[in-house]
Amino acid sequence: MVYTIIVHLVAKPEHVDKVKAKLIEASRIYRNDQETIDWHVAQDVKDPCKFSIVERYEKESSQSYHLNNPYWKTFDPYVKPLLAQPMDLRRVIELDTSKDVEVPPHDITEITYQE
Repeated sequence: MVYTIIVHLVAKPEHVDKVKAKLIEASRIYRNDQETIDWHVAQDVKDPCKFSIVERYEKESSQSYHLNNPYWKTFDPYVKPLLAQPMDLRRVIELDTSKDVEVPPHDITEITYQE
């Protein structure tokens, strides 16, 4: 299974360009780390202050190459002061979508959506 880390960041409005540049730089460096499948960065289409990072590794232990990359020591100290709130980091295992599944039936009239 692919080990994935998803990070959401919110830049202070006056620092959007700095955060964006640092994320692009980080992606170009980190995607070359051993056992890294890819390291994507994205910017929200409605709010330019919001960014996402999707880090994909061969396995959970592969993250050690990322954490031992000398660049990692420069990333947080540069980015954290530019953020409006702490990073929201999620660690997930990607689901296997290569096989058919049977979705259990249910009565959709019984389900209500709440925001």
